[in-house]
Amino acid sequence: MEFSEHIKTANVEDVVLTQPFHQPVRGTLCVTGHHLLFSGRDGDSSAQLLLLLRNIDAIEKSVENLVGCSGLGSRSSGQSERSAGSSGTITVKCKDMRILQLDVPGMEECLNIASSIEALSSLETVTEMYPFFYRPSFLSLQGEWGLSSTEQDFAQIKALSDRWRLSEVNRDYSVCPSYPPTVTVPRSIDDEMLTKSAKFRQGGRFPVLCYYHRENGKVIMRSSQPLPGANRKRCKEDELLLQAVIDGSELGYIIDTRSAQLAQQARMTGGGFESKSNYTSWKRLHRNLERGKVLQESLIKLTEACSDQSHNMDRWLSKLENSKWLSHVNSVLATAGLLAECVEREGCSVLVHGSDGTDTTLLLTTLAQLILDPQCRTLRGFLALLEREWVQAGHPFQQRCAHSAHSHARLKQESPVFLLLLDCVWQVGRQFPLALEFGEPLLLQLAQDAYASDFGTFLCNSDKERCALGVKEKTHCLFQFLCRPSERDRFINPLYQPTELAIWPSVQPPSLQLWQGLFFRWTQSGQYLQEAREEIRNLVMQCCRRGCGQSAVQLEADSSIPSSGVVDC
Repeated sequence: MEFSEHIKTANVEDVVLTQPFHQPVRGTLCVTGHHLLFSGRDGDSSAQLLLLLRNIDAIEKSVENLVGCSGLGSRSSGQSERSAGSSGTITVKCKDMRILQLDVPGMEECLNIASSIEALSSLETVTEMYPFFYRPSFLSLQGEWGLSSTEQDFAQIKALSDRWRLSEVNRDYSVCPSYPPTVTVPRSIDDEMLTKSAKFRQGGRFPVLCYYHRENGKVIMRSSQPLPGANRKRCKEDELLLQAVIDGSELGYIIDTRSAQLAQQARMTGGGFESKSNYTSWKRLHRNLERGKVLQESLIKLTEACSDQSHNMDRWLSKLENSKWLSHVNSVLATAGLLAECVEREGCSVLVHGSDGTDTTLLLTTLAQLILDPQCRTLRGFLALLEREWVQAGHPFQQRCAHSAHSHARLKQESPVFLLLLDCVWQVGRQFPLALEFGEPLLLQLAQDAYASDFGTFLCNSDKERCALGVKEKTHCLFQFLCRPSERDRFINPLYQPTELAIWPSVQPPSLQLWQGLFFRWTQSGQYLQEAREEIRNLVMQCCRRGCGQSAVQLEADSSIPSSGVVDC
């Protein structure tokens, strides 16, 4: 298929663009296979637009007859006649929550542009997406793709313990389609046992190691739900695998991200949970974390509330509460804290799973490592954590991030789980302004790239799919790009002071705040917030260059900016 088949009108003159923080400007609109281009007449860079079509979540169009010409600039006689007859308005709603308006002269041109945008913004064939065409001169497709590998992670564990081994049981993805080719498992469990355990777990996601605690040797494992069904079937290999994790003499915890009732109901469809009689050394804890449609509806309600500036305070707070977004943030952070406590304070190993093990499971394992591991709080370490726990571990980005909050399509597989993770990380950074080497700009960049990107990192639903389509050979890696010195400076937190201690985020209501930098990013208040952040960052950098010992608290007092601004530097 050629992209030109979808482009009915490639260029339109005399279009008026209205976008956040800018006055309406008249210029030329151009539609390409992957971008929407706009160039203002005056040549001012602020009047330019380069919008990735994949970033468009929904469009609304309206056409009307005109009796005269508007007063924006001069027109030729032909353009005047066309505009005097009809005109159309296209409202473009983006996945990054930006809303643009295009006033297009001519009904036919308006409808053609709208049709082209709708077709090209919803391409489903992965190899037709922009990352396969993005070829900047400063990047090369040669060399290693990504920041981490199972082999590199295992090398660090091997130096500390001989109880673990690297297994290639999934080297052809036949045992588990959503796992990487190599995984870390107990040394005493052979590949045949792993294969049998995989058949007893949904989607083949048998328990694998994702974190080794250096201080006490305890671990965090992740998997999907077991499949005992209504008949309470057993799998001795799965039982032995989990027994090998705790070495037969300790207590382990299983954190199930479903309520006890939902886990019980899953038995009716073949799923279920680990029974106490068969997994005698493991104690099961249920913590219900919402996912899927519930989470998507929550984001939609919150976005609607944030985009409507007409509410009074009471009505706004009511809409915020009804969205329940902060309740989801609270639940995830509280459960991640519980997981970290089990490892650090209780001295116990933990297995985490829900049903599929590709969503809320990854939320918890990622945040627990951020709490416990200082390395995961560096910029490179955090990106490697995301690569290990989300990209390699099989979070279905293609399904979950197909649309955002504005789309009229309500696909069953969509869910802003990764966005919820970034919000939780932002909350941690806000509460511990010195603990993270990176700041809010990195989280905003990741939130945008998860839905629409120049890079191939978030394409597809698994490592298997990426290999089949040649993603690692034919696209650039986002995480490697973000670690380049030229980009790194944009994301570094100048207040960063590394600590070896665990950081324990509070989940009390006053401790959690709405992420204004994301949800109000394109409003007037968001613009002021960004200006405040830049001013604080400049102050901090000046202090650092002078060797000044002024504290963050002093900087806050001097700049009259609330503490959230300091955190977001």
